[in-house]
Amino acid sequence: MRFADTEDSRWPLWASVKRPARYVGGEYGLIPPKSGDGIVRICLAFPDVYEVGMSYLGFQIFYGLLKELPKSDVERAYCPWVDMERAMRERGEVLGSLDTGRPLRDFHAVAFTLQYELSYTNVLTMLDLGGIPLRSADRSDGDPLILAGGPGAFVAEPLADHVDAFFVGDGEVLWPRAVEVLSATMGMSRGERLRALASIEGVYVPSFWDGSVIKRQVLLDLDGGFYPRRMIVPSCGIVHDRVAVQVFRGCTRGCRFCQAGMIDRPVRERSGDSIVEQVRELLEFTGWEEVGFLSLATCDWSHLGEVMEKLQPLLNQRGVKLSLPSLRMDAFSVALAASLDTMRKGGLTFAPEAGTQRLRDVINKGVTDEDIDAAVRAAFEHRWDRVKLYFMMGLPTETEEDLRGIWEVCRRVLKIGRSMVKRPEVTVSLSGFVPKAHTPFQWEGQISMEELRDRGRFVKGLMSKERAVKLSYHEPGQTFLEGVFSRGDRALGAVLEEAWRRGARFDGWTETFNLDLWFEAFHASGVDPYRYTAPRRLEDPLPWDHIYPGVSKDFLLSERERALGAVVTPDCRHGTCNCCGFPPASCPVLLRNGGLSHGN
Repeated sequence: MRFADTEDSRWPLWASVKRPARYVGGEYGLIPPKSGDGIVRICLAFPDVYEVGMSYLGFQIFYGLLKELPKSDVERAYCPWVDMERAMRERGEVLGSLDTGRPLRDFHAVAFTLQYELSYTNVLTMLDLGGIPLRSADRSDGDPLILAGGPGAFVAEPLADHVDAFFVGDGEVLWPRAVEVLSATMGMSRGERLRALASIEGVYVPSFWDGSVIKRQVLLDLDGGFYPRRMIVPSCGIVHDRVAVQVFRGCTRGCRFCQAGMIDRPVRERSGDSIVEQVRELLEFTGWEEVGFLSLATCDWSHLGEVMEKLQPLLNQRGVKLSLPSLRMDAFSVALAASLDTMRKGGLTFAPEAGTQRLRDVINKGVTDEDIDAAVRAAFEHRWDRVKLYFMMGLPTETEEDLRGIWEVCRRVLKIGRSMVKRPEVTVSLSGFVPKAHTPFQWEGQISMEELRDRGRFVKGLMSKERAVKLSYHEPGQTFLEGVFSRGDRALGAVLEEAWRRGARFDGWTETFNLDLWFEAFHASGVDPYRYTAPRRLEDPLPWDHIYPGVSKDFLLSERERALGAVVTPDCRHGTCNCCGFPPASCPVLLRNGGLSHGN
């Protein structure tokens, strides 16, 4: 039940759609709204369905943070599925928060997280259903400010016509500053408020951009920053149904295709004691029966063994299971997983990414054939009989030999498995490579949908005679559209709106994706989509050059050159500083190691 409602008139609406639990709210762990004037009322908006959005740890963090700040209050909203959108429009319903039902148009600010390019049409759906004009230029002083953060804020231009201000960097740093500004400017005009937000370092306001570089804001001390000691417990099953604890941020392994590993540097670890304390508090508060340690590479966390040992008595006493969402491809990680009952539910998943050593060196994956063999041998030794392998197609310099290498890796894995278990299974997931902004491959071309299909069929043909190997590959049309928006400019705003008006919704979901609508929108808007997936000249300005993530363009160019020569760059945590561009004086990796020599 919502705090503001005793009998909600929307029960008939909820009863008319699938999964009504997505819309009811009233979860355990909600904090009542603050009363009084002068409170900045913010709605955190996730542009996907409830069970996806409730699995996003960022909202749990920012909900607690904004509730704790004295001048702000916060509620949440998620995107209605297509059946609910249809029903709401038929009834004339306005989208409100899940917490109290307050319409989105009645908040001071609505803040979206941009986790995935194919969720952008859902941003427009939520704005429209919430009674808010789609375009910034059409909003009045009475409309809420539309904010956005997350990875999508690092390539902001495709949404620059629709978002008033982008937060670039860690929300724990940016939100307190933004709340102070929003509180101090309450009652002022929309333009005055946006101009004040633009004065905050790390906030990009397209309408007041003066040509300066927007520098990502970084929370260097994770223990000193805000982290939740209570969580909202979902009212129905969600994608990741567990206590989620972030053990560190950043990654210096340097995979050249990985945007997250580039824009979230440097590595910043939580201490073992703080994680133990947080897990104890969250288990006590929520009653969850599983804990997940989150990071880009959890097995790299230096306190992992120590914390597992300290938590084991508590977990055993409560019957709570621990899971590690990311595993290194080595025997140590597999042995670690084998000690966790949670990990025994299914097969183990590894990501070689490429089929040959040459191509893995191009992308700086840091995995050898020996690593692959050791990892899968350890998996089968520990009596797993299913292994899932992730690969990409269309990587820079890829050849037919590299595609054949995918089958060779699978055949080798299967051979090892058959020597150790009765009926081994190998599942292969193939996805198309998307060159991402702020990576060494941001200048590379993306192969066409037709070529992706051809390469997928080629690999499938190699594997067709082996029943123990199951293959799936990502829809090429979705890969293409992701590639367009991941390196997009402001011209895409009109395309986005046109596609949405033609019915594009939940483009990341196969059952609702319709590429024809998008090509109609590109044609109607006079925009050529293929120019976004074409190679970029190194000397040309890029639409995201004004957003500085912390790694320099010189570093990305040097990494691109090393990639084309298949030269590996080692992880800086284990030796030489790679001069990525982050200020050495504040790099935790350098400080922890007492300073490192520089080299490349």
